[in-house]
Amino acid sequence: MNASTLAVAVLAMLAVGGVFYALLYPTLTGEKRAEKRRKEFASPAAERGIDREAQARMKRGQIAQSLKEIENRENARSKVTLETRINQAGLSWSRQKYYIVSAIAAAVLGILLFAASRSPILGVAGLFIGGFGLPAWFLKRCKTRRLKKFGIEFPNALDVIVRGIKAGLPVSDCLRIIASEAAEPVRGEFRQIIEAQTLGLPLAEAAVKLNERMPCAEANFFGIVIAIQQKTGGNLSETLGNLSRVLRERRKMRDKIQAVSMEAKASAGIIGALPPTVAILVYLTTPKYIELLWLTQTGKFALVASGIWMLIGVLVMRKMINFDI
Repeated sequence: MNASTLAVAVLAMLAVGGVFYALLYPTLTGEKRAEKRRKEFASPAAERGIDREAQARMKRGQIAQSLKEIENRENARSKVTLETRINQAGLSWSRQKYYIVSAIAAAVLGILLFAASRSPILGVAGLFIGGFGLPAWFLKRCKTRRLKKFGIEFPNALDVIVRGIKAGLPVSDCLRIIASEAAEPVRGEFRQIIEAQTLGLPLAEAAVKLNERMPCAEANFFGIVIAIQQKTGGNLSETLGNLSRVLRERRKMRDKIQAVSMEAKASAGIIGALPPTVAILVYLTTPKYIELLWLTQTGKFALVASGIWMLIGVLVMRKMINFDI
């Protein structure tokens, strides 16, 4: 082998070795991986901001979807059945028992009004009021009293859940504690949530169904919080703690407004009771002077017109002194 051929071979080997060195050395020594990680960390902050913005947008979309589903459920429940109204009032009546009570109330009130006035019109009005007005009013009154008790006790139940979660207990155990130790009607409602979970219903749906049985802001807030937390995650104890604090502040505001408006309510009660009281006193002192109101046609017309105006005034005063919180 002559010198020229050997020189060419050596140069070729050096060239091939240089190429392999240039290609393989960064990979073998880890410089390529290091460069890649440096590029990732040195990427513009805008790209990372875009990722965070996309995640935040996705989370807002999930929250909006949860709120929309809850709104759809509320629209579907706009027509309340008689059984639901009875359950909301906390009564164990059946539909047949409600109809029987309505019939008895209609018959008693109709007979009493007819016997007192000898007027078929008042008798028919008594039948209508006793059959449709009094039972519905009774259910509404029972429902209002039950909702008031629920609103007073519900923040305490939320505090039990918050303390239990912070202590390491699962949510189901916290609900069982409330279902066994809380006051009514919170105890019964949470017992139904536990029973629904036992049958396989998710906690979010069971919490949303609480608002069907207790149509108040407290139950609605609880269902929304649980549904959103199940969708997006987060610190449930902190969220429920904030909800408990908000509910207590709403209660304080409601009590404060009630205390401030008591003077106006007392004035409205005195003004509304003054005309009937004066009429009764006049009848007891001089019956012939006031008997013209129901013995003559003009007096009956004036009595009806005065009653209508009194009713309008009472409703206006009631609207002025009642506040929704």
